Amino acid sequence: MARPPTAAQRRVIEGADPDTGRLRGTDAQLAALVRLGLAFRHPRPPHDHFLTPAGHRLREAEPEPAAPLTPAPAPAGVFAARVGGAEEIPPGPSRIREVRDAWQGLLELRRMTNPDSATDRPCAWERTHLVRAAALALEAAGHEPEHTDTPGYRVRATPQPEAVAVYGPELRAYARTLEAAGWQCGEHTEARTKTRNVLASPRRV
Repeated sequence: MARPPTAAQRRVIEGADPDTGRLRGTDAQLAALVRLGLAFRHPRPPHDHFLTPAGHRLREAEPEPAAPLTPAPAPAGVFAARVGGAEEIPPGPSRIREVRDAWQGLLELRRMTNPDSATDRPCAWERTHLVRAAALALEAAGHEPEHTDTPGYRVRATPQPEAVAVYGPELRAYARTLEAAGWQCGEHTEARTKTRNVLASPRRV
């Protein structure tokens, strides 16, 4: 689990360009924000750094009052995709807004980082955060994740490069959603367990 950014890193985030999310800071600060998933380095020269959707959410979050340091499930304002399982993320109108905003932020990230500014296929950030990216696409389309005794989707990593497995009761619907979001999908049966799943990979073209 990523640790919260330091005060100095927060100042870099808060000083980001309000329109583009472009960051200014030392090489060490920018590299640290990339490791935290709050920034990314643009692949084209001059290789500036920009906020990720999580970074935008953290910058826009209301400051919290000072309080004793206690363990927290995630840094304040950082969006957490629901991958399915025992996740303590309450549903409701606020969650719907968060998912919508996160998905719009991801589309903007695609526009800014794909070489042709395409928004119909995954970007580099999604390829390094496969499970979270696929889960966001599913939740943004209205699918419900598995939780306790409630059936729903589960997104899990696989040994295959650039591939995730999606389990649940609506495999064809999950595949259609991911394909519309720019992923390549195919249904598979696991040899050992005979469990059906959708194997999904980010489309490159």
